[in-house]
Amino acid sequence: MSIAGFLAHSALAAARDLDRTAATIATRQDTLTSLFALRRQLGYANNNLNQAARVLNSGTYPDGLEDTIAAVKRAANDVRHVTARLTGSNSEGTAA
Repeated sequence: MSIAGFLAHSALAAARDLDRTAATIATRQDTLTSLFALRRQLGYANNNLNQAARVLNSGTYPDGLEDTIAAVKRAANDVRHVTARLTGSNSEGTAA
């Protein structure tokens, strides 16, 4: 969903649901902003992992592979946190 699409969707949803507070709407917007950032972060990690796989397949060990793996783990953990916020769950699952 584009940012413009999100804003339109949020405005229409808020207009339909008169019981929702501004705080609820703001929390949802913060959560979606986090998800957009995570999607970008995972896209970068995907690109880095594809490059690392190409280098590994050529028989060499790529520089920065540990950093890329650590970034993927951080992104996965961030996804768990955001998902827990969306579902209102106190349990955020186990580490990957």
